[in-house]
This record gives sequence, C-alpha cells and structure tokens, in this order.
Amino acid sequence: MMDEETLPAGFRAGFVAIAGKPNVGKSTLMNALIGAKIAPVSRRPQTTRVHLKGILMRRDCQIVFVDTPGLIQPRDRFNECLLEQAAGALEDVDLLYHLVEPDDLSPLADEVASVLWRLNCSKFLVVNKVDRLRSSATDWPQSIKAVTPYYDEVFSISALTGQGLEQLLARTVARMPEHPPYYDGDYLTDRDERFLVAEIVREKLFELTEQEIPYSIATRVEEFKEHSGRKHFIRVIIYVERESQKKLVVGAEGQLLKKVGEQARTDIEKLIDHPVYLELWVKVRKNWRKNEAELRRFGYRSASRKKH
Repeated sequence: MMDEETLPAGFRAGFVAIAGKPNVGKSTLMNALIGAKIAPVSRRPQTTRVHLKGILMRRDCQIVFVDTPGLIQPRDRFNECLLEQAAGALEDVDLLYHLVEPDDLSPLADEVASVLWRLNCSKFLVVNKVDRLRSSATDWPQSIKAVTPYYDEVFSISALTGQGLEQLLARTVARMPEHPPYYDGDYLTDRDERFLVAEIVREKLFELTEQEIPYSIATRVEEFKEHSGRKHFIRVIIYVERESQKKLVVGAEGQLLKKVGEQARTDIEKLIDHPVYLELWVKVRKNWRKNEAELRRFGYRSASRKKH
C-alpha cells in the first residue's frame, strides 16, 4: 500500500455501490471497470447472491466497487436475505450507481426503492445495454428526462462493449473524497481465492442446469491444497435441496458434472495462474433455503456496514 507521505496531492478513494434489478448487468459492469473477471456472470437473474468488492487502483485514485444482489420484492426468507445483503452493502458508500435498462425505467417496488432513496450519497442513473437500442427508439430520451430529477448525473453505457465507461469513470473519480487508499494496491477484491473458486463453480452450474435447479444450489470449497511443483488440489461441494436435483446436477453417467468441472477448472486456473486438479461432489442439504441456520452457514445474511 502507498505510504500516505508518498501519495500524490489530492489522492481520492471511496466506495461505489452498483445496484439494480436482477440481470441488469451489475457484475458485468464491475468486471469491465476493474479490468478483470471476479464476479460471476450469467444470463440468469440472481447470479450474484452476496456483495462482492472489486478494487480499481490508479495513481490518483482508488475506487472500491460493490456488486450487490439484484433488488427484488422478497417473497420468501431466501430472497429477504438477498435484499438484506444488498441493503447492508449500500451502507456508508460514497456514490450509488442505479443500473437500469433502456426499456425499463419504471420505479422499483416501494420496499426496494426505499433501500436506494434513504442513502445519503450521490446517485448516478446508469442506463446499461444501450448497444441494444434501435435507432427508432425515439421515446427513450423522454423517458430518461422523466426520472433525472432524482439523480445527480445520468449516463448511457454498455458494460459489454465498453461504450460510455470512460466518461462514467471520470465523473466517478470526481465524486470520490480525498482519502488514502483503503486496500493494498495489489488487491483486485476483498474476497479470498476459496470464495472466488466456489463462485466460479456456481456460475457454471447456473449456465448448464435448467429451470429452478440453479437457485437450489450452493457451493463451498472444502479443501484447497497448494503445491509448488504440481497441480493444486481443490475440492468443491455442491449442495442441492433434493435427491432429484442431485441426479440432474450429476447428469447421465456424470456427464453434466464433468462438463461443469472442465469449464470451471479453466477459469480457476486463469484466476490463480496455476494448474488445478478440481474435484466436485454433490450433496443434499434438504430445503436449505428455508432454514435460518443453513442460510447463515452459507453466508446469506446482512453484510457488514463497515467499509473496511
């Protein structure tokens, strides 16, 4: 970490929360801004379940982006936990990105909207996926105009193509307070490798399983042994809620689980820059999403309100 005496004059550091409905592109945006993939990305909503920090370190500024679970009206205890995760991660931030899509600028449900509007920080409306806009979408500027009074600034971006990100980042730096960095300059995230490995496996399961199966899955690293001269050994346990789900995750003759392992191992080796032997096991934890003890066990509880 830079010594405060060697920091350039006017160095800035702060926290930026990225919030919005499920599947709006929050994780894709954070990955794009820090220039590395640390947050799981899937075509399915609610891929992100716990808040995850991504750290961008520059000579003049450190920005800690906080990726949050999608904001939805909770209908069960599990989704209440996800909303608690999001709300906890939003506390004490310096700036909020409210991420929306061009065709969905309607107000959020009251309970969800209250999470955003009670925040005492600057707020940017960030309209993502504008690369999908048709040239005939002439009513879109009017829709934006209707909601701008609630925000300090409005941006049109594409997290996927990079459109508009340079301007968004420049204005973000300007909103950060003068402060020394919160994290060492080598850090890309506040999470350890075990957490990221478990998330990679869950991401692959989200992509390769169907219907409600992905939402019944939790993943945990049970063993992580490092070896300098040979492959690291990693064992990940995949938890499901019913025996029937276990059979579907394993697949006929183990083929689906094998495919998950192959895809996950590739990403894990990129992450840790070392060859890996990945072992996957599937276990049943009956109705874990409805059990308070199990929800705590898997870390689905309100996030800390402290920055660091």
